[in-house]
This record gives sequence, C-alpha cells and structure tokens, in this order.
Amino acid sequence: MEIKEALALLSSVFLIVCGVVYGLKYVRVRKNYLLGFEWLIVAFSASNLLFFLLTGFGPSYSVSFFLDAFSRAFGVPIVAVLGLMAVTHNYKPSVAKDIVIFALTFAATFVLVLADFVKGPLPYFYLLMWCCYTVFLVYFSWRLLRAGEHLHALLNTLAAAAALGIAVVYDFFPIPGDDDKMVFMIYALTVWGCQIVQQYYAYGALERAGARAPGSLVLSR
Repeated sequence: MEIKEALALLSSVFLIVCGVVYGLKYVRVRKNYLLGFEWLIVAFSASNLLFFLLTGFGPSYSVSFFLDAFSRAFGVPIVAVLGLMAVTHNYKPSVAKDIVIFALTFAATFVLVLADFVKGPLPYFYLLMWCCYTVFLVYFSWRLLRAGEHLHALLNTLAAAAALGIAVVYDFFPIPGDDDKMVFMIYALTVWGCQIVQQYYAYGALERAGARAPGSLVLSR
C-alpha cells in the first residue's frame, strides 16, 4: 500500500469520526436534527467509501456516490444552512418539518442522479449550490465577529475558503498526476472533517452569545 493510499484511508476514518461524534452532539446536546443527521449522513457516506477502498465492493461505492451527491447539492447548501440558522435567525423547525426537508431533498437527489437531462449542467449546479453555502458562511463569520468571537470567525472563514476550493477542483480542475483521485480525496475528506469540528464550536459560541443578548438573534431578520 502506497503512502497516499494509507493517507486516503486515514482521512476517510477522520471524516467518519468527525461526522459521527459531532452529528450525535448536535442531535443529543443541541437538539438540532438538521445539522446532526446531515453530518451523520456524511459519516455514513465516508464509511461506505472506506469499505469500497478496502474491498472494492461496488454497492458501497454506489451508496457513497449517491450520498455525496445529496450533500453537495442539498444536504450542505440547504439542510446544513437551515440548521445553522438556529443561531443566526432562531429558526427551529419542528421534527415533522425536519422530516419533510430531508424527504424532499432526498427525492430531488434521486432526480439529479438518475435523470439524463441534468448530467451536463450538474457540475455547474453543484458549484452554484456550494457558492451559495459559502456566501452564508461569510455571513456566519460576520455574525461571529459581531459577537466578539474573532478566532471562530477567522477559522470559519478559512474552512469555508478551503471547502470552496474543493468544490471548484472537484469537477473542473483535476490535480495533475492524480489519476486515481487519492490526493484530492485526502485533501477533501480532511477539510470536510475539520469544517464539521470547527463549525460545531462556532455554533456553540454564537449560541452562547445569543443567550447573553437574546435580542441580537432577531436583528438580522
């Protein structure tokens, strides 16, 4: 096994651990089911990717491919943003609404993956959705700055920039010599895992700031 293959496996494990640990924290501690289950879905996708890398089992790749499409198109740009809005706009939907959101976005993902007519523009759609997510993260950083959380604002901005770089490279600018995508995988899975961790603590910082000044949550509505 080459070093890059070993690092790709380790980065998969890292993303799985981050997704499971912080996904459960969102569910159990924060009671934020949108963020919690989205990161658990990311972890499940990474676990299927890991199993595929170890065994070559085709169905695991298919599951990972579908869940990756879900997260890139809707899971992160829509579901995660709605989850983050709990601390930016005090948006806390009911469990029934959470279920509807996941059901609709999963149904839309099936269309993206299975319909031939979207295959051409699909990479541009992924990038557009991630750009929208990045714009929200810029706003999230601004809210952190307003709350006096300068370190969290800086880390959130850096993580957002790195993740946007991944979104650009993903379909448009393959890394030279990286025919098996291992180098890209190491970078992408590591950044996504770090972003999950960073975002959890930034979320907590903004939540505490809102608790200290309850009126501040509604100022940006």
